[in-house]
Amino acid sequence: MTSLGRVLLQSVAMLAFSVAVSPPSIAIAAQQQDAPSIFSPGVISGAGHDAAPAFTPDGNTVYFGRQAPETAVIMESHRGVNGWSEPQIASFSGEWSDMEPSMAPDGSYLIYVSNRPVRPGGKPGDGFYNGKSWPGKGSALWRVRRTASGWGAPERLPDRINRSTSIYAPTVAADGSVYFMQPNSKTGNFQLFRAQLRDGQYEEPQPLSFSGGEQNDVDPAVAPDESFLIFGSRREPATKSMDLFVVFRDAKGWGTPQWLGEVVNSPTSDAEARFSPDLQTLYFSSERTVPQGYPRTREQTSADLKRIAAWDNSLYNVWEVPLQPLLAKHRGKAGRELIIK
Repeated sequence: MTSLGRVLLQSVAMLAFSVAVSPPSIAIAAQQQDAPSIFSPGVISGAGHDAAPAFTPDGNTVYFGRQAPETAVIMESHRGVNGWSEPQIASFSGEWSDMEPSMAPDGSYLIYVSNRPVRPGGKPGDGFYNGKSWPGKGSALWRVRRTASGWGAPERLPDRINRSTSIYAPTVAADGSVYFMQPNSKTGNFQLFRAQLRDGQYEEPQPLSFSGGEQNDVDPAVAPDESFLIFGSRREPATKSMDLFVVFRDAKGWGTPQWLGEVVNSPTSDAEARFSPDLQTLYFSSERTVPQGYPRTREQTSADLKRIAAWDNSLYNVWEVPLQPLLAKHRGKAGRELIIK
């Protein structure tokens, strides 16, 4: 075992001991201060740009996006006794640029982003965002349904949803309503929208009350009952990098977004939030890296190089952190009652 491994094990043991012997208030405080940890290093979080894990309801299968400059594909992995399996290309992906899968809470379908053409034999359209055109990189939301033998054929969501060539970051509520982001027509900044599903049809998408296009708001992740939402933004205090914010909803509507703080957020980009099916874990993508101190040993540097080759390379990787302490902390600030069904 490397010296880093021994230090990590000692740290985990000390944390477990302190929580076990401390009074409840101290244990809760320690839980609230949990720092994010890397999710499945070298497997799910690999050498590429890995993001947006979408879990089946039992939590034993995950779909996520893996990207390189000219490649974007949705991968599939299964949980076993020894951890997550080596990811494979999902059956519905691999022919076009696919990313950002989002699972319906009941697991009956999955919505994702793709540049595949509207009709077979066609070419992908051009996208337009961040003030410029992106040839061949248009995007739309597509759905695949779960069948008895696996996944069905991809279906493009209706034009009411795909009303531009730059639709991204779907997330699905329990009633089937879909949230997503698209550029604001005036400012060009990404803005968050919701489309209500009623009687099997999507109604006209509406902008979320707290997202007006004044700054970039991206990657919504909504609770199944729509009582809270976590998203990325460059609003204050995150003006130089993308940070994570939480916002709660009650009978009066959405409240004011709250910054998730410097323990969750880093000086790098933090976005693409996702939840575990039991709402106990927040997953998100970050460019953060493991801090390195000096002086160091040659053995430590050798271990660092192996870690860098596996995942620690300042590209997006998937990180995880306990969700409920974060919600409890910020729900109190919002002065709202959060109901988890």
